[in-house]
Amino acid sequence: MSLRLSTVILPTDRWHEGGREKWRHAEELGFHTAYTYDHLSWRTFRDGPWFGALPTLTAAATATERLRLGTLVTSPNFRHPVTLAKDLMSLDDISGGRITLGIGAGGNGFDATALGQEAWTPKERADRFGEFVPLLDRLLTEESVTERGTFYSAEEARNIPGCVQRPRLPFAVAATGPRGLRLAARYGQAWVTTGDPKIFEEGTPEQSLEALRGQIEKLGKACAEAGREVAELDKILLTGFTPDRSRPLESVAAFVDFAGRHRELGFTEIVIHWPIPDSDFAADQGVFERIATEALAQLG
Repeated sequence: MSLRLSTVILPTDRWHEGGREKWRHAEELGFHTAYTYDHLSWRTFRDGPWFGALPTLTAAATATERLRLGTLVTSPNFRHPVTLAKDLMSLDDISGGRITLGIGAGGNGFDATALGQEAWTPKERADRFGEFVPLLDRLLTEESVTERGTFYSAEEARNIPGCVQRPRLPFAVAATGPRGLRLAARYGQAWVTTGDPKIFEEGTPEQSLEALRGQIEKLGKACAEAGREVAELDKILLTGFTPDRSRPLESVAAFVDFAGRHRELGFTEIVIHWPIPDSDFAADQGVFERIATEALAQLG
C-alpha cells in the first residue's frame, strides 16, 4: 500500500516574514498536502501571532503550483455552512482545484467561547456536526439550497459555478465516535484521526496502535452500514498526539519505523508538523527535511 506524507504549517508567521517561504518550501520538499489549523487561537499559541486559516490558504494557493492545501480541521465552533461554502468554492477556484477540507466537530478550547457563547456539550457538538456536514455537502454540490435546520439554515443560498473539483472538493472527516464515523462513511473522501487521547499521557506506542486498529475497524463497520467499501476512504493520521509524541521526527530511521507500522494498519497518509522552536512541535529542521525527501523511498 502506498503512503503519502503531508505537513501542517501553523499560521504563526507573518506572510512576508517567513510565512510564504514555508509554504513554498513545503512544495519544494515534495509533501503531498500542506494543511493548517482552522482556529481563532490555539493552546500555548494563544498569546502570540496566529493568522486566519482561509486567508492563509488563499495566499498559499497563489504562492504554490502543485501542492495540495487544506484545513486540519475546520469545525462548527465559529463557522456557518453558508459562508464557509462560499469561501471554500472561491478557494478551490483560486488554487485550481487543490483544496481538501478537513472538518471535525470541534472541542472545548478557546474557539468554543470566542463568539461569546457558552461552550457546547459533547452531545450538542455532535448534533451540530450532524447538521453542518450534510448542509455543507449540499451547498458545495447544488446551485441553490434552501434548508431549515435546528442549528443551521440556508435560504436560496447560491454557489455558482461550484467547485473546480467535481462534484465538490473532498472532505476529510475527523471522527472517532459512532456519529462522526457515520458522517465520515457517508460524506467523507478521507477520514482523520489523532489517535486515542485517553492514552496520550501514560499509554505506550503499542497501546496506541491497538487503539488505532480499533478505530479503523469501527470505520469499516460504519462504511458497511453506509454501503461503501472502507478502502474508498483515505485514512489520515495527524501525528504529535499519540504516546510516540515527537520521537518519530528524531531521525529518518525512527520515522520510517513509525510510518511502516501505521501503514500496516491501513493508513494512507501521515501528517507531520512543520517544526516550531520552543514549542511542542520543536524538531530539528534538517532531520525534518530529510524525512520529507528520503523516508517514503525507504518504506519501499
